[in-house]
Amino acid sequence: MTKKWARAALSHPVFTGVSRAHLDGLIEELAGPWQARRESALHQRRGGKRHRAAGAGRKHELVFTDRVLVALVHLRTRLPHAALAELYGVGRSTVTEAIGEIRPLLADRGFAVPNQPGLRLRTLADVFAYADAEGVTLRIDGTETQVRRPKAHRPGRCAFVSGKKKQNTMKTTTISDGQGRTLWSGADRPGRMHDQTAMRTEGIAEQFRLHPDVRAEVDEGYRGLANEFPEQVSAPPKKPREDVPLGDRYAWREQRRRQSSARICVEHANAEHKQWRPLQRFLGRREHYPATHRAVAGLVSDRAAQRPTRRKPSTGLVPVSPMTC
Repeated sequence: MTKKWARAALSHPVFTGVSRAHLDGLIEELAGPWQARRESALHQRRGGKRHRAAGAGRKHELVFTDRVLVALVHLRTRLPHAALAELYGVGRSTVTEAIGEIRPLLADRGFAVPNQPGLRLRTLADVFAYADAEGVTLRIDGTETQVRRPKAHRPGRCAFVSGKKKQNTMKTTTISDGQGRTLWSGADRPGRMHDQTAMRTEGIAEQFRLHPDVRAEVDEGYRGLANEFPEQVSAPPKKPREDVPLGDRYAWREQRRRQSSARICVEHANAEHKQWRPLQRFLGRREHYPATHRAVAGLVSDRAAQRPTRRKPSTGLVPVSPMTC
């Protein structure tokens, strides 16, 4: 099996999860950062400037295009490194090295913004500045992914046990707009940590203070933020007592339904991430999970940003011109 055949087969969207046009753009976008990191690593290894002309020395068994391909295929399908190495006719360590180089580059790309191709959001401050400028109501939610259980008798072994899932997980917070388009994904932490604690560690409370016009829809896990910023953060209404009138209970159910309907789009964004196999159950090293999740979320945001923005029809009365006979 030749490398040319493997490249042609694996570049299909079924394996990469992106279109061929998107793949070409990724290769062009990542080529510069990859070359810069490679030269920096060589400079550090040599301890100074290069002694030979550019291009001299050992050649890569996998060229840059194939390195991007194997990284995307592994992120999309979780195909083992050994299988990818067999397809390309190289050693397993070569594929592992390629994925280790491309994954952080994909994670550092940031997240695409709808209707603004040149703008990407990389930090929580970028998201709040964008929401403040565009008048976007944010949707915030956390998601969990099962990970390997730490070995016995190691410190912090119970930190990954999720009280909700009853298994070892890693949690990630996702922020989307009203159409479920991913704007940011991060605040990765062990499954035992509370959703709100992770976001406060990222400085979300300070961002709400800096941007008093930004609004957000959250679930019950962010009740503390809703109590601290009642004019900005909307959480589900509290359940009434058993002795309240039946009409009040019906009103509570309707309010909860409306709030859930406004927030459900961020669940759809998390569902798009979970279509990529590593985020269904992560079998790699736990220290690689944050970069893997950010890389997948960034690729998903590229596709989601291309969805047209739905405009709500106006409900105002339009004057009708008188009919002429």
